[in-house]
Amino acid sequence: MSNIFSRVTGGSASSIDGILKANGTANLFLLNPNGIIFGQNASLSIGGSFVGTTANAIGFGTLGTFSASTLNNPSVLTVNPNSFLFNQIAAQSVNSQANLQVSTGNSLLLLGGNVSLDGSNGGQILAPGGRVELGGLAGTGTVGLNVNETILSLTFPVGVPRANVSLNNGVIVNVRAGGGGSIAVNANNLNMFGGSKLRAGIAENSGLASSQGGDIDVDVTDAITFDNGSRTENTVQENGTGNAGNVFISTKSLSLSNVSVIAGSTLGQGNGGNVTISASDFIKIDGINFVGSSVSPPRAVGRGGNVSITSKSLSLTNGGTISASTVGQGNAGNVTISASDFIKIDGIGIVASAVFPGAVGSGGNVSIISKSLSLTNGGYIATATGGQGNAGNVTINASDFIKIDGVFSGTGTSSGVYNGAYNRSNGNGGDINITSPLLSITNGGVLSAITLTDYLRFAHLKAS
Repeated sequence: MSNIFSRVTGGSASSIDGILKANGTANLFLLNPNGIIFGQNASLSIGGSFVGTTANAIGFGTLGTFSASTLNNPSVLTVNPNSFLFNQIAAQSVNSQANLQVSTGNSLLLLGGNVSLDGSNGGQILAPGGRVELGGLAGTGTVGLNVNETILSLTFPVGVPRANVSLNNGVIVNVRAGGGGSIAVNANNLNMFGGSKLRAGIAENSGLASSQGGDIDVDVTDAITFDNGSRTENTVQENGTGNAGNVFISTKSLSLSNVSVIAGSTLGQGNGGNVTISASDFIKIDGINFVGSSVSPPRAVGRGGNVSITSKSLSLTNGGTISASTVGQGNAGNVTISASDFIKIDGIGIVASAVFPGAVGSGGNVSIISKSLSLTNGGYIATATGGQGNAGNVTINASDFIKIDGVFSGTGTSSGVYNGAYNRSNGNGGDINITSPLLSITNGGVLSAITLTDYLRFAHLKAS
């Protein structure tokens, strides 16, 4: 592997508004501890991978470093780098408004301080079939660099504070291709605003039956906020063939609002990815937002992914949805939620697994474990089938209490737990199993295992 190292010395940030070019297939490393700014006209013209970093030095193990802070001219540049050294208490940021792209199968890494991407002028980060990694440190430490042929990845130190990653104004990070393609974000806070997107999976009109997409891994030590239609999706696109990768999210807290999405789905020919979310404090999904998986549209063929959520508390309000569904030809995934404190589903919040009319496949199971569960103002949990397959089971275990209360005045929907077969289905409903020392059903709340008439509200937001 050939590498080109470029360091910027002095006290000024690099402001790039033109083409960064390297001949051949060499990887290009740009090092400036004073900051890197990619203007809206910046672009890459390289055959290999690209790393832009505000680290102080690139390490070569026991053979020395290539530093932009303490100038040296080591003789070790014929070996591959294995680390980035941050010696500043507060590393400088990497900012981009540009359309930055590497060639198929290569990697694009932006490593700060804070990393901020802006899509107001069409900014994108593209590495088809390769890898995009965003992250940084807010303290002194060493970030490891792993090299697997053309794929570069980072290992962040334990115990060193991380910096923030922000995606604003519709910026898109996209690694979709005919296979491969992974995204990693390592941060203290991740903010995704204004319709910004992380996209992985099998691209439209691409792939083979044996193709496998890579994963989206988001590891955040404090908070993740999605707002204004921002999305993280690992999908098989329409007319794509192959299996999507998974979505893994680990954080202290997660908040979704204003039509935001976290999904693993298939719109083509292949299996959708699993969605796994772990939050040590809370998850809040407020408004018309979607977390889950789907096999959709009707011509899609494949198995839906499973949805697994673990948190101290979960609040699902005002139409927020967690679901696994099938509209096409294939089974829906399972939904599993575990909260050590409470789960609140209010204002037609929905947890569901459904087989829609015309679909061919079985529904998944919905499993809930919590200290307490409250379904109020039309919030409900359901499994249902309206297609050619059986509905899954609902299992709820609450060690303290379960409260089912009220009707949502806007639609007349009762809070409740539902399981059944829609009247155009040829499948069977599943079971409802509830374990709790206290079950309260009041003010129009429902516990029902009969034919359903309104399950079509288990709507999923179309993947993009």
